[in-house]
Amino acid sequence: MPISDTSKLGTNVKIYHPDQVNLYGCSIGDDSRVGSFVEIQKNASIGARCKISSHSFICEGVVIEDEVFIGHGVMFTNDRLPRATNPDGSPMTEEDWKLEFTKVKRGASIGSNATILPGLTIGASALVGAGAVVTKDVPDYAIVAGVPAKIVGDTRHGADSAKANAS
Repeated sequence: MPISDTSKLGTNVKIYHPDQVNLYGCSIGDDSRVGSFVEIQKNASIGARCKISSHSFICEGVVIEDEVFIGHGVMFTNDRLPRATNPDGSPMTEEDWKLEFTKVKRGASIGSNATILPGLTIGASALVGAGAVVTKDVPDYAIVAGVPAKIVGDTRHGADSAKANAS
């Protein structure tokens, strides 16, 4: 698993096991940290002071702003209708599918084993619970959890804020 010379790494980027990551055509900002067994594909961007935990997959089209935490085993997707072949049976190429972009705003945290569907925005300082499947945009400061992920609180007020507001 290589770090391609097409990847752009900022200053003080820490890659814990360079021989156990796959980074190509991506950019990683200053002071960010990348764990073992992470893949970051071309045209993905990681901001400054981020932590990308082990076994996570950040595909093409994902933009992660500064100070974001990505837990272990987080999976991003970028194709809403993935297929191996075209209707005529020919193998699909890059020209045969529609890339959908995803943005994770500054200060957000995504818990371990969460899955983020394509074309979404995770808001600033939002928190995605472990194991959540995010199918809709997450507002700034929202806490979301479950399958599919639903708002259960606000990072400014804690997880019980959604219950209190529902009463």
